[in-house]
Amino acid sequence: MNNYFDSMFARKEFLARLIVHSLQTTSGWLELACAAMIMLGTYWLSQKILSVISKYTQQQENIKFPLLHHLFSRLLWPLLMFICTIIAMIIWRDSTGESVLWLQIAAFTARWLLMIRIIMATLHNAIPNNLFNENYERSLSTFLWICFILWLTSLDTFIIHLLKSLALPVGSTSLSLYTVITGSIIVGIAIIIAMWLSRITEQRILKAEKLDVNLRYVLVKIVKSLLVVIAVLIALPMVGINLTILSVFGGALGVGLGLGLQKIASNYVSGFIILADHSVRPGDRLNINNFTGYVTKITARFVVLRSSDGSEALIPNDTFVSNTVINDSYSSKIMSNNLTIKVAYNTNLPQALEILKEAAAKQARVCDDPKPNSFVTGFCDSGINLYVNYWIHDPENGFLSINSAILLEIWNRFKEVGIEFPYPQHEIRILNDAGDPIIYNTIPKPVNNTETRPAYPESLPTALSISPSNYSGQQTHHDQQ
Repeated sequence: MNNYFDSMFARKEFLARLIVHSLQTTSGWLELACAAMIMLGTYWLSQKILSVISKYTQQQENIKFPLLHHLFSRLLWPLLMFICTIIAMIIWRDSTGESVLWLQIAAFTARWLLMIRIIMATLHNAIPNNLFNENYERSLSTFLWICFILWLTSLDTFIIHLLKSLALPVGSTSLSLYTVITGSIIVGIAIIIAMWLSRITEQRILKAEKLDVNLRYVLVKIVKSLLVVIAVLIALPMVGINLTILSVFGGALGVGLGLGLQKIASNYVSGFIILADHSVRPGDRLNINNFTGYVTKITARFVVLRSSDGSEALIPNDTFVSNTVINDSYSSKIMSNNLTIKVAYNTNLPQALEILKEAAAKQARVCDDPKPNSFVTGFCDSGINLYVNYWIHDPENGFLSINSAILLEIWNRFKEVGIEFPYPQHEIRILNDAGDPIIYNTIPKPVNNTETRPAYPESLPTALSISPSNYSGQQTHHDQQ
């Protein structure tokens, strides 16, 4: 039985000659038609099954296991094609006694398609969507299909032999180019699996509400680093790379960290420090270099601050260790805010102060402890300045809406009790006594001979008395001149 299935799934040597010979016979065309019907029929059947499942999931409104649903929808067609092709191959051999070619190629294609779609589904779940987009998926799929064609035509044997002949000396040993390529692929697969496991672990750790927020992020970073290191240490011996070779690169890596990568290493270590000492936590309100924002994400290299207008700043982790950072939420998340109101001089000040406190306390976002308070802060030219102070427990939602609500409440309450808001005004009085002279300035001299002198009389009085009786808000005869 094993030999029977091995012969069914063995690669065909001289595939091009076998294809030409198959197309010259009637049985070859019948086998090709059978393979094409299986591919089209299984595709139609898979689409029908998926349409029924999609209607059922829409009625359920959500999917409990999105990964399994994604895998099932992607693997249904190649799985059906593979099963139907195997059945057709067995029937064809038993009924005709001839070897199969097109059905075998269809089985190889279905098996390879299964592998490619499993790899793509794994990458989609292991790598964030912003890093693994459609272009990378299309390029990787094309590369895998090229590898399939090389394997099917037996050209991979020649390429593998050529890569093994190219050796790279490393210390006392040598690494072939084939070992380096296969090692890189296996290490990449191991790292992707480690990232997948770390994302699953991260989701579980971050949902553990009993743990401190910073402790959760520290555990996430430690687990991710350990999984990546373990994946590399497991993958390298699998391809025949001795781990002692890494000592050659260890010295170069140490020199690189000491020279060019010291900033990256500093940011990485600082990320653990700020999480361990609870100086910065997600949701904190920070002020750094005149930029105020809330911590939305803490990565291995930087901290993301998002301001109220939506702009985001990426602050390196070592900034929080070496520089002064204003953390408005370090000991408590509640924040204080104040408003200044100006009222007229004829205002009942105790009543106005009480209205200010009541208007602030009426808002749901304002804290009850400490309570809002109001004060008289000064006597100005046009009115009296009043000051109301209050605390809110959700400063991340902004102050504009709460300020507007308090001011609107104050406006309505002041209108009810008749408290006036003063208009800025200036009172000008013109006082002229009979004995006060008005001195005219010296008439400017012409700059050149062509300049025309003003039409002033040759002799001007040195003083002019304006009595209140002849001043009616208009200029006098001499003033007009």
